Amino acid sequence: MLANQPHTIAACNARLAAVGDALYAIGGKWKLRIIVALMEGPRRFNDLQRTVAGISARVLSNELKEMEMNDFIKRNVYVQTPVIVEYELTEYSRTVMPIVEALSEWGTQHRAYVQNKGREESALAV
Repeated sequence: MLANQPHTIAACNARLAAVGDALYAIGGKWKLRIIVALMEGPRRFNDLQRTVAGISARVLSNELKEMEMNDFIKRNVYVQTPVIVEYELTEYSRTVMPIVEALSEWGTQHRAYVQNKGREESALAV
């Protein structure tokens, strides 16, 4: 628990609910990756699919629809020949940036930790 919050069942339940809400909005395998891919600026669908390695067109389409409903991205349609559709981050999506930065830093640290642990275990086995 945080130091400034009481250790109660109600506080725990409130925290669990808040984390559940956050994971519902940005959880899963793809949403944060799509946000990271859009941090450089607007992208078209095929560009996003190439950037977010491993995502299928159907999954990307579904994720983009959910993210648009939750106001994380904006879909811009430019009526011309051919029609161009671009996706970009909204102002609201910027509220997720501290989480993205923290996860990125932790991911880098965790990868180094796992690699070092593997080397240590290999050295002990010899």
